[in-house]
Amino acid sequence: MPTALITGASAGLGAEFARQLARRRADLILVARTEEALDAVASDLRREHGVAVEVLVADLAEESGVQRVAARLQDAADPVDLLVNNAGFGLPLRFADNDIDDEVRHLRVHVEASMRLLHAALQSMRGRGGRIINVASVAGFISRSTYSACKSWLIGFSRWANAEYSRDGVSVTAVCPGFTHTSFHERMGLPVGQEGVPGFMWLNARDVVREGLRDAARGRSVSIPSLRYKALVALTRVLPSAVTSGVARRGRV
Repeated sequence: MPTALITGASAGLGAEFARQLARRRADLILVARTEEALDAVASDLRREHGVAVEVLVADLAEESGVQRVAARLQDAADPVDLLVNNAGFGLPLRFADNDIDDEVRHLRVHVEASMRLLHAALQSMRGRGGRIINVASVAGFISRSTYSACKSWLIGFSRWANAEYSRDGVSVTAVCPGFTHTSFHERMGLPVGQEGVPGFMWLNARDVVREGLRDAARGRSVSIPSLRYKALVALTRVLPSAVTSGVARRGRV
């Protein structure tokens, strides 16, 4: 029975990854900052699916938190077969007006923590086999403050790592959803219906995760859920950055 470690697993896409993997009979290691929320998700999954669920409380903006999760990924006695780097949060797009310490923490969670956990996972997966999913965003294909820059890094690094480590039996996939109904936007202070995004642009978390897991199983380096966002990403390759960055000021991805 495979074991999956999911960061940011207490809500949103992380919790949906946990639910879908539990339905597939995977044992789980759930990582987030809040123990109470993690325990609630873990309890539901144990009851509904009968899988083993381990709770690991860690703040990935802190050195100690990253080290704790990395050590679990490197545990050869109880190996992890799938890592889902999902933890993250958003900030207002006006970089110059944001607190620089918040921006540094944002960078640490999205880029540094993901990189270090991927590195730790590779130590036990190479030769044995495994999968790594980095939850990025279609924002990574456009110009959109530091969130876009962080997700662009994840996409580029996933492409390289997938090609590099496929020879060792490890696939690395960047899952790039567009606007998706989760609690992410509410935490940004944007209540449902007030994000400035038309209804047809919204995705369902179940569909995003299902397609992401399917593409990871196929060994793809980038997964863009839904035809409409595949088309949108294709357009970003030909439109001027001034146009795409102007459109990207609306809502949160």
